This record gives sequence, C-alpha cells and structure tokens, in this order.
Amino acid sequence: MNPAVRHLGIIMDGNRRWAARRGLPASLGHRTGIAAARTVVESLRRRRIPFVTLYAFSSDNWRRSSDEVGAIFALLDGYLNDEIDTLVQQRVRVQVIGRRDRLPTRTRRLVELAESRTAHGDAMLLRLAVDYSARDAIVAAAQAYAAGGDDKLDRERFAALLGAAINSAPVPDIDLMIRTSGEQRLSDFCLWECAYAELYFCDVLWPDFGENDLIEALDAYTVRQRSFGGTRALPHRQGETA
Repeated sequence: MNPAVRHLGIIMDGNRRWAARRGLPASLGHRTGIAAARTVVESLRRRRIPFVTLYAFSSDNWRRSSDEVGAIFALLDGYLNDEIDTLVQQRVRVQVIGRRDRLPTRTRRLVELAESRTAHGDAMLLRLAVDYSARDAIVAAAQAYAAGGDDKLDRERFAALLGAAINSAPVPDIDLMIRTSGEQRLSDFCLWECAYAELYFCDVLWPDFGENDLIEALDAYTVRQRSFGGTRALPHRQGETA
C-alpha cells in the first residue's frame, strides 16, 4: 500500500496578499504567517511526520523592497530565538538550507545556534529554506562533482552532493508538496526532491492556513494513487502501515 507521508514540503504563499486585503503592511502579513507556521509545525510533530521542509525565503525574494526583506529576517530571527527552547524540548532538529553568505550577520549566528542546540533532535527534521533556489543548488552540486574528479555519478551520489550544497542532512524525497494561496507552480522549490511528489494546491492564504486545512491536505494525499512509473499503489489512510 501507499506509505504515509514521511517528507512534507510547504510553499507558504500569500502573506502579502493577506495583508493587502486588510489594508495592512506586508510585514504584518509575514508576522501572521510566522504564527501559522508555528501552528502547522506543532501539528505535524504531533502526527509524527519526520521530515518537513518550509519555503521561507527564496533567492528571488531579494528583489523585494529592503524594508520588506528586513522585516522578514527580523521575524525569522525572532522565530529562531523564541522557539529554540521549545524545539529542543520537543526533539525537533532544525536545519536552514540554502545559501549562508548573503544572510544578515545576526540571522546567520542564530541559524548556527539553532542548528547546534537542536542537533540531537530525533522526532522531526525541520528544514527552513532560506535564500534558497533549487536550480542554483543543482548547479552547485554539478560543479562540486566536476571538481571532485569522481567518474561515478548516480542518483544517490548526486543527492548527497545536492545535500552538501544546501547544508542539508540526507532526507527522503518529498511525498507531498502543499502550496497555499491558489498559485499552482513549484517556484524553484525542491525540484530534485519533488520528482514524484504529490502536489496539493489550495486557495487559502498562508496566514489563514490552520490545522483543519492541513488535515484536508493530508486526507487528499491518502486517496491518491502513486505508481512511481510502475504499477499503481492502492490508496491508504494516513497512519496505516503498509
């Protein structure tokens, strides 16, 4: 039978539109989005989903105004600082994937602190994609292979190079990718890891995305048939064993 979700990816989209519809600054949309992320991560931890990747800030987001970018990193800093004790207690391991050289100094220090303090977490690996581009990561992995002089290259070897390029521990491929706000595209998110992912798009803006919306997405996954190019698997219910 189709296995339960092991790796869930989420493109958290719609913060700015949520704020604009209310006549609020974008920073308040991002702040409310952080609260939604906190709720969703806790729900996923309770459901024992071991790998979660959240798209927090793409490499293309640098094109936004300096005020908005500054507000996003201030909120990320606050999340890492405020949640660290809880994440340690809940045995959640944090990793920030993507480039580090362009991050603000304070953010980079908080990332390193969060990763160090949660390094032994074994309940969930929470990957936060920050200054992240899947295409850039693939190029970096290819460059690392070319520089290494290794003649052998297969999927496993390339996946390892890709992980090293984005500062990530080894992870399984993404089973289910959720995108909020009604947009239906991957936007340079985990292109390699989403090769056989089930894609779930919903109209809810990310700040309004709550536990009921998450359950609806997980339930939709359970009735899909995944074949990975072969014989179709039977649909299953979340939490059932194969």
